[in-house]
Amino acid sequence: MLVVPESAVAGLMSPADCFLAVENVFAAMAKRSAVNFPVIREAIGHADALYGFKSGFDRDGLALGLKAGGFWPGNAAKGLTNHQSSVFLFDADTGRCRAVVGGNLLTALRTAAASAISIKYLARADAETLGMVGAGHQSTFQLRAALEQRSFRRVVAWNRDPTKLGRLAAIAQEAGVSFEAVDLDALGAQADVIVTVTSSFRPILMRAQIKPGTHIACMGTDTKGKQEVDPAFLAGATVFTDDVTQSATIGEAQHAVAQGLLARADLVEMGAVILGTHR
Repeated sequence: MLVVPESAVAGLMSPADCFLAVENVFAAMAKRSAVNFPVIREAIGHADALYGFKSGFDRDGLALGLKAGGFWPGNAAKGLTNHQSSVFLFDADTGRCRAVVGGNLLTALRTAAASAISIKYLARADAETLGMVGAGHQSTFQLRAALEQRSFRRVVAWNRDPTKLGRLAAIAQEAGVSFEAVDLDALGAQADVIVTVTSSFRPILMRAQIKPGTHIACMGTDTKGKQEVDPAFLAGATVFTDDVTQSATIGEAQHAVAQGLLARADLVEMGAVILGTHR
């Protein structure tokens, strides 16, 4: 059994590697050759933490594994990232554990790759202004990945605590893109593409704030009850997801589905777009 510590992951997996892997697995899921199993994610009643398991199987590559971890909101004060996880890989023929891998960077890269893939396939080709909602640890990965997908000229960003936007401003400066901290009304009016990456349990962006034709990648909602966007907006939009069941139960579509504004049949798999089977 291999043990790959967190410190070794960066030398083994690049953002480009992760993008290709996630793109391929989205397509495999649409072909039903890869599957996510039901997510377990619960409050543990200690440290205000959420903890759980995500697992899946790629039949073509015989990749079987799970990720254990969650969200500890007090970690930042301890010099740690709030998201903590470990990945376990198993032999699909025997069930024996093949590897234990530090999962923090993998999670960050995978989440950023998912939003970047959506921008690649769904955002307008002439998109010039990128909106960022949220400025936590994950937001820096999201911004770097998004900037690779279009020739953005501007980044506009909002965070509940605007003093934390400095990291995003620095990344934009490195990329030669202008940066401005704005309120949500201005962000929605100006952005052609928006990436939301928060831990909110109430909608942050409302339907009236978002201009027609905007592509939004909602990346923060991964737990029952979380919410970043007005359900009424989803009801009037075309909604794409990597996993219909998860989106409808613990993802951004959960509230619109629960309120009868969307049906599961309305959700389109990203893999179908990648394969060219959705028009």
